Amino acid sequence: MKPYKSTDTKITDISALEPDAIYTYQDYLRWSFEERVELIKGKLFKMSPAPSRKHQEVSRELSLALGNFLKGKTCKVYAAPFDVRFPNTNDQKTYTVVQPDLCVICDHTKLDDAGCNGAPDLIIEILSPSTAAKDLKDKFELYEENGVKEYWVIYPEVAVVETYLLNADGKYSPPVKYVNGQSVNSEVLAGFEVLVSELFVD
Repeated sequence: MKPYKSTDTKITDISALEPDAIYTYQDYLRWSFEERVELIKGKLFKMSPAPSRKHQEVSRELSLALGNFLKGKTCKVYAAPFDVRFPNTNDQKTYTVVQPDLCVICDHTKLDDAGCNGAPDLIIEILSPSTAAKDLKDKFELYEENGVKEYWVIYPEVAVVETYLLNADGKYSPPVKYVNGQSVNSEVLAGFEVLVSELFVD
């Protein structure tokens, strides 16, 4: 892939972009088309145009549970669309900006008006058929190498939650799976737990 030839012109049509080019966060800021996109190491990924009803319900229940738990605490929870940037350690340019379904940030120095610059403490992705491969591979590797301490992957169609915890070697430990009748516990947010059955409302 080749670097995109940046211009100062606002781009209002996604078809004007070069699918195989490498983009930066500065390019991303000049895009004003309707489609939601993410950049992972400069590569353009389209997001799901409209999450399913189950996806939205899980996001709502988790947002409420996390919001109530974090009242009066230092950490903050944010729901998509909310930009999380991962700067390149070599040249400090940003080639990655993603919009996790939910994320929790405890270090306020990472927060600015544009979103979060650096790794959140906890990221939660709710799988959609069109984004499952990206969440399970590209984002998994991205969050691991950038030091996201805890990563939850939620499968709304089968009511399953998997959690990954970053170990001392900077790698995610094998997933812990939670199903109906169990409570999901967070290691990063000590004391936070939620019943799997409460996330999947009919």
